[in-house]
Amino acid sequence: MKVIETSRLVLRWVEPTDAAFIMRLLNEPGWLKFIGDKGIRTMDDALNYIENGPRAMYEREGFGLFLVERKDDHIPIGLCGLIKRDGLEDVDIGFAFLMEYQSQGYAFEAASATMDLAKERGMERIVAITTKDNHSSSKLLEKLDMKLEGYVILPNDTEELKKYILDL
Repeated sequence: MKVIETSRLVLRWVEPTDAAFIMRLLNEPGWLKFIGDKGIRTMDDALNYIENGPRAMYEREGFGLFLVERKDDHIPIGLCGLIKRDGLEDVDIGFAFLMEYQSQGYAFEAASATMDLAKERGMERIVAITTKDNHSSSKLLEKLDMKLEGYVILPNDTEELKKYILDL
C-alpha cells in the first residue's frame, strides 16, 4: 500500500515479497554498525522481521517503517518511517538506505515527507535516536531542523544514544 509519494520516491508498506531486499539492507555494514544485528540470515528470518516488525506496527499504530523505492524504476533503496518504540514517550523517525543510494538526497526527501505525514496525522512532536558516532544520521536530523535534546538508553540496551526532538 502506497503511503507517500514525492518527486522521486514512493514510500509504501513493506510486503513479504520484499524479503530479499530486507535481508540485504539489514546486513549492510552501516545497518550492522549503527542500528545493530537483527539476526536476519535467511529469507525466513526476513519474512519474520517483516511480519513482526513493520507489518505488526502498521496494524497496531497505523504507521511504521515504510519501504522507499525510486519512482521511475521501482527499485527499493531503503526504509524510512515512524516508529513507536519502548523507552521513548514520543514517536520517532527512523531511516536506513543501501550504501549505493546514500548521499543523493533520497534520505532527506523521504524523511521530510515522513515528517509531513506525522504532522498530517496530528502528531505534535517527533524524536529521533542515533548512535553517538553516526555523523551522517545526526547531520540529516539537524537538516530536518531537529535539535539534540540529550541522551537516552533504551530498555534492554546499554548504549547511550543521542536523542533529537522536533515540535511539529
